[in-house]
Amino acid sequence: MYRDNKRIRINRYINVAQVRLIATDGTMIGVKPINEAQNMARAAGLDLVEIAPMASPPVCKIMDFSKHLYELDKQARENRKKQKAGILKEIRFNPRIAKHDLDTKIRHIEEFLKEQNKVRVTVVFHGRENRHRNLGEEILMRVKNTLTAVGVVEGRTQMMGNRMSIMLSPVQVAAKTAPPAAGGAKAPAQLLKPAARLDPPKPAIPGA
Repeated sequence: MYRDNKRIRINRYINVAQVRLIATDGTMIGVKPINEAQNMARAAGLDLVEIAPMASPPVCKIMDFSKHLYELDKQARENRKKQKAGILKEIRFNPRIAKHDLDTKIRHIEEFLKEQNKVRVTVVFHGRENRHRNLGEEILMRVKNTLTAVGVVEGRTQMMGNRMSIMLSPVQVAAKTAPPAAGGAKAPAQLLKPAARLDPPKPAIPGA
């Protein structure tokens, strides 16, 4: 495992006279000869890992190196996931797209939304297709209705040149940006009261 990650030296690959040693629980033990530090790690069934090679003397810690690499890899995956999230994607359609291709692209949009990305859905018209803008509206409506569980439309349908588009945001993001709902708020008392009964006017009595 060490040979797969040559930036980190462990155990017998630490070629220095002495190291500043840290115990498994983070306690600073102090400066120790390298042989003594290696023996202490071996006796604990763990590894001696160099964590600060540029220090004088280098700082080493007794730990489970395999577990350490797993944690580093896990953190790297989380960082990559955070970097990818929030990217604006764009999926383009032809107004005469076949149903199978349309369904495939809708699945791609769904995946992007689940990854917390915004998606601009665009229908591009060419030549005589500009006479059939209703086809683009139908496609965008189908995308919107199919993905209501994972995405919500931001704003209105945009028309720029030969392109018609909508912007979809992940439902979680949309929920955060939407104004807070009046949860459980009661209607004003006057709205709950029944309307006052209006009796018809009494006929006038002659000679009264």
